[in-house]
Amino acid sequence: MATIAPIVRITDDGFALWQGDRLVAAHSADMPMVTVGRGTADIEMFRGNFRLSDHVETRTPLAHARVIEAQGDDAPVRIDLAEREGAPVALSLVVQSDALLLESHDSAVNRCWLRFSTDGVEKIFGLGEQMSYLDLRGRVFPVWTSEPGVGRDKTSAFTQAMDAAGNAGGDYWTTNYPQPTILFERGTALHVDTHAYCAFDFMAADHFIIECWDIPAKIELFAAPTMADLVSALSTRFGRQPLLPEWANGGTIVGLKQGEASFARLERMIDAGVPVTGLWCEDWVGLRITSFGKRLFWDWRWNRDRYPHLDRRIAALAAKGVRFLAYVNPYLAIDGALYQEALAAGYLALRQDADMPYHVDFGEFDAAIVDFTNPDAAEWFADRVIGREMLDLGIMGWMADFGEYLPTDVRLFDGMDPMLAHNAWPTLWAKVNARALELRGKTGEAVFFMRAGGTDVGHYCPLLWAGDQSVDFSRHDGIGTVITAALSAGLVGNAYSHSDIGGYTSLMGNVRTAELLMRWSDLAAFTPVMRTHEGNRPDENLQVDSTPELLDHFAAMSQLHADLAPYTRLLCEAARTTGLPLQRALFLHHEEAMDSDTLQTHYLYGRDLLVAPVIEADATRWTCHLPQGTDWVHLWTGAHHAPGSVTVDAPIGRTPAFYRADSSHAPFFADIATRHVARLEAIGL
Repeated sequence: MATIAPIVRITDDGFALWQGDRLVAAHSADMPMVTVGRGTADIEMFRGNFRLSDHVETRTPLAHARVIEAQGDDAPVRIDLAEREGAPVALSLVVQSDALLLESHDSAVNRCWLRFSTDGVEKIFGLGEQMSYLDLRGRVFPVWTSEPGVGRDKTSAFTQAMDAAGNAGGDYWTTNYPQPTILFERGTALHVDTHAYCAFDFMAADHFIIECWDIPAKIELFAAPTMADLVSALSTRFGRQPLLPEWANGGTIVGLKQGEASFARLERMIDAGVPVTGLWCEDWVGLRITSFGKRLFWDWRWNRDRYPHLDRRIAALAAKGVRFLAYVNPYLAIDGALYQEALAAGYLALRQDADMPYHVDFGEFDAAIVDFTNPDAAEWFADRVIGREMLDLGIMGWMADFGEYLPTDVRLFDGMDPMLAHNAWPTLWAKVNARALELRGKTGEAVFFMRAGGTDVGHYCPLLWAGDQSVDFSRHDGIGTVITAALSAGLVGNAYSHSDIGGYTSLMGNVRTAELLMRWSDLAAFTPVMRTHEGNRPDENLQVDSTPELLDHFAAMSQLHADLAPYTRLLCEAARTTGLPLQRALFLHHEEAMDSDTLQTHYLYGRDLLVAPVIEADATRWTCHLPQGTDWVHLWTGAHHAPGSVTVDAPIGRTPAFYRADSSHAPFFADIATRHVARLEAIGL
């Protein structure tokens, strides 16, 4: 797809940079496009939560610009920027057909502030996987991978209490998967080519500022006729995932962590009608009990005490079409055998002040970092750990957790500055997991899922999950955030997203209600992968099989998910050719649908099915926005509705959903709805 090359126009007081009819940036002596400086960062990390501050020593606006005209049609335009006329050139912008190259001429400079233009009304999206806001206007968004935090609302007493307990409360911008890429509603995008800390300031109406703790190599520019075409182009740039295996779409992955007792629970679920295609036992490595809850023993080997016959169990499950899934992360507990093996081979990241492994406090135990900048260490983890300990055992999937914890005072094998390695680490971790699949010929057959991410993670990670939501309906950390997460991540090239049914984090007496658990299952039925999680405190929280009523409801919703599999499969195949995510913001097919009230609470599942999950407690009716261009059919009643706002009954088990009246899949949707309603009526819903 052809892009729109930027054009430099000289003005009376500087220059303007245009991309088609869009003003990208304007420079004048009073309002320079680029400011450079020098700063010293102050970073505090506590269990994946970060406090970041910067002592800015110098800050110099580059007020004087000298535009050097291109010599030839295809030659780039060069703009030399200096503090004032006659001063040495501090930085040069090289305007190429699809990017702005930044060339610093002062080695002492390690900060820059870039000023770009907006029209004052257009919406801005992107920045990786965001949890709180899809439209970014009016706020500042730092780009730094971290724990998202618990609560994520600085005005709430719950978040404030978590902040007091180790800076763990988070904020609206904290995310496992940030990426310095933004999209504008008129079909253009830019990406900052750096792994350094950045902050995007969208507070002003007519411009935004990108602060960067480095001089980025370039600013990549994209343009497309439609928003869907733009997302397709970004997916090409950042990587399209391999096709998900059919078993991941065709049934439910049940997460249990009761050791050998998990298998009997699984059989009871199957007997209740749950179409299970995966059993996920993250406790396959054994448990470590802490004040946070039941934690795993981070030595990535089969724990024969907790699962004495796991090899035979895996084979028996496979014979019934059920895959076994496990858990791994990129750290090694210092009291485990694999730690000693990695230590002896020199595969661990080191302290800066000594030739000793760097140990990270993960809450009542320490772990070391496998140094993925060392090619031998990365290959060891892919082949020796994931390959031999997991894939060779018959494990066909796993949660590839963490990735966002890399400290900024660690010493790495290749000499990389850890301040730059930090945001790059999730992609390096994804690459190790993808390499493990490649080594065993399991790409597209086995699957791993990650919460951490960053630039280029789509090249390697086949499936995202939305991280550790609180077990509630809260605005910034509850069920609704998984919709925003899927939509925002999908805009930068990630086709597949899913979440822990019921949420994960249960602290300070906050526990799942039956309503929350059922509403989450209702939502998950309309996602690419449906997977349960018992959470960090399973004994204190309801599970999908805690009562006959919950199990009946879960069976019905998982059967609906399985019924949708043929349609989901078509969307997966389309994702490989178009790069479009399965869960899509309405504006990807209806660009007039930019209403912020519904922008991040509704989504299109493919082009033909609109889903508006109930994400508030005690709601029995739900207002939905139906886009222009077609009539819509209510999935559960068959009632036709014109475009616009409509309020429908929304009982548990019947997520508000509509399909296009002119859809070729209309008979399919009507058929699965009939079967689903009959199942609900049979269990009294």
